[in-house]
Amino acid sequence: MDRIKNAKLKERIVSAEAAAALIAPGSTVGVSGFTSAGYPKLVPGALAKRAEAGEDLRLTVISGASVGDELDGVLARSGAVARRYPYQSNKDLRAAINDGRIAYADIHLGQLPYLVRSGVLGPVDTAVIEASAILEDGSIVPTMCVGSSDTFVQCARQVIVELNTAVPDLTGLHDIYTPALPPDTQPIPLVRPSDRIGQTAIPCDPEKICAIVLSDTPDVGGPGTAPDEVTTQIAKNLVAFLQNEQKAGRLADPLPPLQSGVGATGNAILSVLAESGMRGMDLYSEVLQSAVLDMIDSGTVAFASGCALSFTPAYQKKFYDGFETYREKIVLRPQEISNSAEVIRRLGVIAINTAIEADLSGNVNSTHIDGCRLMNGIGGSGDYARNAGLTVFVTPATAKDGALSCIVPYVSHVDHTEHDTDVIITEYGAADLRGRTAYERAELLIETCAAPAFRPQLREYMERVKKECRWHHGIPVLK
Repeated sequence: MDRIKNAKLKERIVSAEAAAALIAPGSTVGVSGFTSAGYPKLVPGALAKRAEAGEDLRLTVISGASVGDELDGVLARSGAVARRYPYQSNKDLRAAINDGRIAYADIHLGQLPYLVRSGVLGPVDTAVIEASAILEDGSIVPTMCVGSSDTFVQCARQVIVELNTAVPDLTGLHDIYTPALPPDTQPIPLVRPSDRIGQTAIPCDPEKICAIVLSDTPDVGGPGTAPDEVTTQIAKNLVAFLQNEQKAGRLADPLPPLQSGVGATGNAILSVLAESGMRGMDLYSEVLQSAVLDMIDSGTVAFASGCALSFTPAYQKKFYDGFETYREKIVLRPQEISNSAEVIRRLGVIAINTAIEADLSGNVNSTHIDGCRLMNGIGGSGDYARNAGLTVFVTPATAKDGALSCIVPYVSHVDHTEHDTDVIITEYGAADLRGRTAYERAELLIETCAAPAFRPQLREYMERVKKECRWHHGIPVLK
């Protein structure tokens, strides 16, 4: 196995079952993975078999973000997990969390590594990390993401490596820089998205590597949903807003680095940007989706910095085939850096994230239905929203085939306050809330972003506010 450069470590190649047997019940397990990329796929299945056979594992599982069904799904269905951090998108895990069968705490992704390294979430017993190679000194070359793998390897008592040969050796793609804990913290020396400030592999004492499992299972692949009419119009409204800001001299040309969330709307935004005539922009984001490769090929994007590559299978192949070229224009970093408040603020990032609903004050709910039913989690949207040079939230104006308005008098759960929200965009328009009073914000959101069918009700609500509330600074909750 030429992907393992340390001869002694080759002696630790074992089956997934043997590796899983090294994880004791009640353990805290840190796993690689960020969205559908770079997560271990065989050891979790072996753990699930233990749980299905009746063993009470009660595992705490911590990842960088959401991971694939081969990890979150199989462990949730088998009952192997007692507690999960910090973000998820699996329907079976979500159901178990909402039913109270799995304890879950929603955490800003940029803060997770600090919470792990400082011991707030307890000691990490085992790290299970997917790799594309292991170097002579034990350093681990990740696959299609970094996430919090550097933190888990640093903190874990033992490390299990899944060496995935479905992925080529990706040496040179990653930039591993792990900040020191206070009081020894130093400024992160990153002033451009293209800066490389760390190592190309995750440092690891080879003696910590207790098992190596050989895998040839590819990532399932990122979202391939084509933009529809609504998401495309949202994207067009966003691009028009950015171009108007450039014409007014409030945004540079090329644009400051962009961050865009995952999903159909994010893909639509990237696709419309690629067709807009804009050139030479950089991306400083978490997840880089398939459209990023086309944007690099066309010159729309000069450089892309992220934490994970979430590509469809066709774009995975395109990336692997062109790796030597793409490696010069893409870098993957730990989420502690991709989501760093310091770096996001320094770069003046334009943050574009999705909302479930937004209210007339500008507060945004991105995590819960009816205030109590979790969807996925806050992810990194808060890291970017609180620190970006420009914070944009996008959402369709309605949900449930037009039955519900996504512009509401007050959100059922607040993830991003009115103080962090600069612009809200739907398929009907863009509302620039900067410098607006509460009443001005409400009027702008109603007339610009709300679906026409819901505007009369929202206007009626505001009329009640003006009549029933003695004070005129905020928009209260009326019965």
